Amino acid sequence: MLTIIAAVLGALRGIVRARKLGGNRLDMIQYACGHAIAFGLLATLVGIILARFLSL
Repeated sequence: MLTIIAAVLGALRGIVRARKLGGNRLDMIQYACGHAIAFGLLATLVGIILARFLSL
């Protein structure tokens, strides 16, 4: 669940960033995909770390 939320928020962040830099629609899609992958991967790692520490 954490990964999906982070990926969606990352995609929105990517769109906002591309729009702020003056990008067109394809730039927004590219930034959204890149940020969604990065945020999703980071959230996955955080979830694994939390699961390891909380299951001690």
